[in-house]
Amino acid sequence: MDPLPVTNDRETAAPSLPEVHRSVAIPAKAGFWRKALAFSGPGFLVAVGYMDPGNWATDIAGGSRFAYQLLSVLMISNLMAILVQALAARLGIATQMDLAQACKAHYSRRTSLVLWVFCEIAIAACDLAEVIGSAIALNLLFHIPLLIGVCLTALDVLAILYLQHKGFRYLEAVVVTLIGIIGGCYLVELLLVHPNAVAIAKGFVPSTQILTNPDMLYIAIGILGATVMPHNLYLHSSLVQTRAIARTAEGMRTAVRYNFLDSFVALNFAFLINAAILIMAAGTFHRAGYTQVAEIQDAYHTLTPLLGTQLAAILFAVALLCSGQNSTLTGTLAGQIVMEGFLNLRLAPWLRRLITRALAIIPAVITVILFGSAGTAKLLILSQVVLSLQLSFAVVPLVQFTSDRRKMGEFVNPLWLKLLAWFSAVVIAGFNAYLLVVTVRDWLK
Repeated sequence: MDPLPVTNDRETAAPSLPEVHRSVAIPAKAGFWRKALAFSGPGFLVAVGYMDPGNWATDIAGGSRFAYQLLSVLMISNLMAILVQALAARLGIATQMDLAQACKAHYSRRTSLVLWVFCEIAIAACDLAEVIGSAIALNLLFHIPLLIGVCLTALDVLAILYLQHKGFRYLEAVVVTLIGIIGGCYLVELLLVHPNAVAIAKGFVPSTQILTNPDMLYIAIGILGATVMPHNLYLHSSLVQTRAIARTAEGMRTAVRYNFLDSFVALNFAFLINAAILIMAAGTFHRAGYTQVAEIQDAYHTLTPLLGTQLAAILFAVALLCSGQNSTLTGTLAGQIVMEGFLNLRLAPWLRRLITRALAIIPAVITVILFGSAGTAKLLILSQVVLSLQLSFAVVPLVQFTSDRRKMGEFVNPLWLKLLAWFSAVVIAGFNAYLLVVTVRDWLK
């Protein structure tokens, strides 16, 4: 990548998400809890990407095949996610630019266009998984054909327009409510499963078997690849700018602290949900000897006979529907941020979101028509591979920018954070490259 000298970036870039930029007031003299509530929201919108249908597939596969042993991988992946999301929030607060705008200002036009294309492909792939997940949930709950279910997911475009018109806090409230429903569903699931508490505790201790067992390593890398989402970095760096903070050193330091708290709480909640999915799969499928359950539909149809109640399957599908719909809401916002940030292209909100949704719905519709439900399962896997390809193209610029004192000023990464961030970037890139090679190799066999 070829950096260009940058000065006065903020003067040439329009506000990120202009319709909601600095639209949420922050009480100046409020106490801790009121300020924490005012800053809360962006972290939960970001956390949605860490519990999307792509995560469900890897968590179910890991739990059914290897019981609780991969809980440690989920924990390590979550720590990396907290780190990179904290850097994204710091970038948005310190520079008043989202990651896409920062890339456009820092790199040449050609490099920026390449990064934009990669990012659009990744968002379409991520959106694709979420559209398919929602359609599968509608099919399982209401027997709506997959093709119709895919088309129904386009209605979230209207939902976003309406909620943003009412106020951004309404959109955040809807997302948090859906996350709460997912958490409630899985709390009941765990009560029905009665998992082994001692085995769960042991699962959080990393095992060398993860590295020595090729099958376990493959799923472990899949969990990491499905956890850290590239579009979330663009999204978070923009969402923190919806808060009308004081543009003083103290005001920005306060924003950095409270946004870290927001994302820390939200991402750990997402971690608990992912852990619950894996624990449910281990306590239900692995315990009964069903070690090859990897597809969402198979998990749904197997829960009732194993647990002796249809409630488990219904709660599973409800949580999946909430997860898929939540993810499409935030994925559409990420598409807007990327398009406007890289291209400075301003379209009518309804048209911009319709284009973003079409990029996901069209390949999903084609797949359902040609291959049916079996094709959707393969498409879910393909979407995760595409995401793994793009991840480093978001993480590396983010670490580079937040380590640059010219851009960040006093909010530049300290040495320990810089080393930790680069180490995480290398690990993420290496693991995802390995996952890609193994997946392509298996397809070619």
